[in-house]
Amino acid sequence: MQSPIIIGSRGSELALWQANHVQAQLKKAGLESTIKIIKTQGDKIQDLSFDKLEGKGFFTKEIEEALLNKEIDLAVHSHKDLPTTSPEGLIVAAVSEREDPSELLLIREEAVDAAHKFALKQGAIVGTSSARRKSQMLAFREDVEIRELRGNVPTRIQKLRDKQYDAILLAAAGVERLQIDLGEFHVTKLDPREFVPAPAQGVLAFQIRASDTELQAKLQILHHPDVAQAIAVERKVLNMLDGGCQLPLGVYCISDEDEEGHSFFRSWTSFAQAWNRIPKWLYHQHEETGAMATHILAKINHTNPRSVFITRNPNRFDLFSKSLRDNGFTVHSKALIDIRTITLKFVPKTDWVFFTSKNAVKHFFSQNPALGNPKFGCVGKSTAEALRRAGKKPDFIGYSTDTRMTGKQFAATVGSGTVLFPQAKESMRSIQQQFSNSSQVIDVSVYETIRTNDVLVPEVDILVFTSPSNVEAFFEKNKVKTGQKIVGMGDATANALRQFGVKHCAMPATFDDIGLAQAVYGL
Repeated sequence: MQSPIIIGSRGSELALWQANHVQAQLKKAGLESTIKIIKTQGDKIQDLSFDKLEGKGFFTKEIEEALLNKEIDLAVHSHKDLPTTSPEGLIVAAVSEREDPSELLLIREEAVDAAHKFALKQGAIVGTSSARRKSQMLAFREDVEIRELRGNVPTRIQKLRDKQYDAILLAAAGVERLQIDLGEFHVTKLDPREFVPAPAQGVLAFQIRASDTELQAKLQILHHPDVAQAIAVERKVLNMLDGGCQLPLGVYCISDEDEEGHSFFRSWTSFAQAWNRIPKWLYHQHEETGAMATHILAKINHTNPRSVFITRNPNRFDLFSKSLRDNGFTVHSKALIDIRTITLKFVPKTDWVFFTSKNAVKHFFSQNPALGNPKFGCVGKSTAEALRRAGKKPDFIGYSTDTRMTGKQFAATVGSGTVLFPQAKESMRSIQQQFSNSSQVIDVSVYETIRTNDVLVPEVDILVFTSPSNVEAFFEKNKVKTGQKIVGMGDATANALRQFGVKHCAMPATFDDIGLAQAVYGL
């Protein structure tokens, strides 16, 4: 190992920040280094999207060649840019901590509309050259127009400032590392479990020559084994699909613990056949990472398109049905119950208003209640979207499908405040029961369910139940047939299914369309 160590880096502001960050860490460990700037193919060609560039390693090939030629000793890469197979003679000796892996949607203020998904106005022009970002954005917002966007992070932001776009997509890690002031824009941070990031997004890779064992040993002070274990799953999926930057693939893996302290791993995957196709969304949970990538790939490649019946009426925001149909499934969608509004007689002023369903949002706000200025809470992303379409910002969103857990979290958030619960007549009141002081809770019925007798449930492979009422309505005239797979939305629906003899049903990880799609793809 020679001294000083020569660090190879691209010349962009972000790449140089990364190189200087590593240089500072090495100095703390008593290792001197210098930085050498190397131009890559991705830096030289700025007028083409990634899918028009040939091969892989658009931002790494020239740096790797410099390593092999001993012009540099250490390459610092954004790990997501690095091909999954290193050239012979090179290894990734260490990986950094993981910065925020989320995507940021930067929106010019005049393009903000809180009534739409991601607070982005109808028909907005969104800038990105990533096939992964394109496929996911168009899945959520088919009304937007995608335009190519290249350049380093400050250049992209300047193009937004110059009104070439209404909004642009960027990795949160790059913006945060450069400490860019985004005060002039509306910033929407996208949940990585919903808008899935690139494999290893937010992580730096430290690449060296395999023969430089002394440097490899020194670099272990920078290495984060827990990060390496998680991103190994993400990058193995990418490797098995033989993909690079141009592949519409997002994979995100994390370690977690249950209430008893047992550790396990979760992963979220988004994969589309092309940038203009709706993705498959997959969710996996395993005790160890060894087989996760193989399971993910099996579901990507071997999901047999089947017929599905879901117990709700079709609507234009139905991402669940759109995803399944675009991936070859036949989807039938019809509610087995009718919904009738219950007229509000009096609406008390409270600190919070909490909704457990989209129907509660619809039938409450359709009556134009006088509310004062409360905060709003809800169960799940779908109900949160319904709130936004009603012009209200959710201050609390419960992401767990266990309503008791959501209730405990919400009660802790409320503290001593009062809460109004617009709900269905004869609601199960799972959230309210988690409040130790019942005087804080005010229930008001805004709709009731009525079973219908004219719905013919077709012969299908998969039945998806969205509520206990739909379960009860189904079993009045139908039964589960041998071989049919069952999906139940949440604990209450699963409990209703058990009462009719259905012992096993798949459970979505989240109360939204993506959760439902993940459950079906995972069967």
